Amino acid sequence: MTALSRDAIIAQLGPLDDEIVAQIEASGASAEELAEATAWVTNDEALINAGRRLADGPTARLVEILAALDEEAPSPTGDPA
Repeated sequence: MTALSRDAIIAQLGPLDDEIVAQIEASGASAEELAEATAWVTNDEALINAGRRLADGPTARLVEILAALDEEAPSPTGDPA
């Protein structure tokens, strides 16, 4: 598996702060691991119900990074999450 480039990260997640991109790059994760981490952050219940093991390694680190982003994002109404 090949580590993610800045362009690949932005293509998969959209515009991000440079610090977040650097954290994702530093994780050494692959595109597949980033996709899995995104799935865990957006819908962990479905993955657990499907019998998927909890994320570990680079995927777990990405889950931490993406979950922190999710907590910082404003809600659709403009109120903080």
